[in-house]
Amino acid sequence: MKKLFFIILFISQYAYAQFDADRAFAYLEKQVSFGTREPGSKGHQACLDFLNSELKLLADNVRLQSFEFQDMKIKKHFTLTNVIASFNAQAEKRIFFAAHWDTRPRADYEVKDKRDVPIAGANDGASGVAVLLEMAQQLKKNPPAIGVDLIFFDGEDYGEEGHLDYYFLGSRYFAEQEKNYQPEFGILLDMIGDANLNIPKEGYSYKSLPHIVDKVWGIAQDLGYTEFEDRIGHYVQDDHVILIQHGIPCIDIIDFEYPDQTHRYWHTLQDTPDKCSPQSLETVGRVMMEVIYSE
Repeated sequence: MKKLFFIILFISQYAYAQFDADRAFAYLEKQVSFGTREPGSKGHQACLDFLNSELKLLADNVRLQSFEFQDMKIKKHFTLTNVIASFNAQAEKRIFFAAHWDTRPRADYEVKDKRDVPIAGANDGASGVAVLLEMAQQLKKNPPAIGVDLIFFDGEDYGEEGHLDYYFLGSRYFAEQEKNYQPEFGILLDMIGDANLNIPKEGYSYKSLPHIVDKVWGIAQDLGYTEFEDRIGHYVQDDHVILIQHGIPCIDIIDFEYPDQTHRYWHTLQDTPDKCSPQSLETVGRVMMEVIYSE
């Protein structure tokens, strides 16, 4: 009888978290269908229009946070836009989930004559966004007891390798503008669609917010998702570092490890949907939904 009680308790604890892996993967493919989504491109504008219209169907409110950026090196001017979608918008207790929706304007790890070609960004960009969009579907269906913000950062991947000043443009702007934003914590999703998914605990995240990292990995363990590995991985420069520096608590969930160099699709023209998996999106998405409903 006691064993049955604990089984029922476990099921009820995780009863609310649904996640449609096929729809999430369709969101990934939809983004890639717009073409490359680097600032200033046609695909960039098409993707922004899609995010805005789709989220307006699902969220309590959607806010576009546009800002101007001048690339002094090439003398070009861009308009960048963060998209902020809120659920249970009046709630004081809030958590957030974020991803970057832009793609890289150059393929750094291709052969020399292809390095200036923009990438499709199926994993590096579209995967995190796809999970957030499917989360929006589920939050519309089962409204959360707490406030939840989904933040889509622009301009994360614009900079040249080795020069961080032109990276993380959207999160920099957000942190500077939202000085009164005081969430309990946030979770950044980046490169989580890889078919060979392995997610160790990102170094800066664990150093800054070990209790949040342990909470998330504990939920993953309860759900049987061994892709969340109980070890410290790389220290990754990403949007979460900018947020932490501005006093906004945030951890990074990122797969930045590869079996070998032949499977290293990051910042190459091979970052395409066939290297991604609906199951990987579901693994991460289910854990994120459990984080929400466990609050």
